[in-house]
Amino acid sequence: MTTTLQVSPGTAVIPVHAAWGAAAGLVGGIGMGIWMSLSRPMMDTAMITMVAGLLGSTNAIAGWLIHLAIATFAGIAFGVVLGQFAQRLAPAVVLGVAYGAVWWTVGALWIMPAIMGMPVFEWNSVTASSLGAHLVFGLLAGVAFASVARVMAERSGPAR
Repeated sequence: MTTTLQVSPGTAVIPVHAAWGAAAGLVGGIGMGIWMSLSRPMMDTAMITMVAGLLGSTNAIAGWLIHLAIATFAGIAFGVVLGQFAQRLAPAVVLGVAYGAVWWTVGALWIMPAIMGMPVFEWNSVTASSLGAHLVFGLLAGVAFASVARVMAERSGPAR
């Protein structure tokens, strides 16, 4: 017995946007990771080692691995939630920067400090630098998503 599954074009494109988002998240994550490796807003400590603190480490490589995993997840979510609106460059940049600001608010101001036993929603030199890093992430992820969408549209026609 064979079962046929009907999938609407809108639903079928979700895995495509998720894959494009994963790639975009990695691009944004690399740019943000460079920022965090160079930025030392507190006691000459690179922000990327602060990310390693999420798992109780101070190793920069651990920080990079954790960061890129989070960036990939964030990119997938961007693709799934906003991918249909982010296939052209201008909307992708605006959505990407806004998305980076949302992740800064939720991740850097709330979740990460709460996990690490620090005050949440506090403005200081670390969160200020983190805002810049998250905006870089969003900008690069948006540009990367729109670029992948353009290349794929040229190859096979636009995704819906």
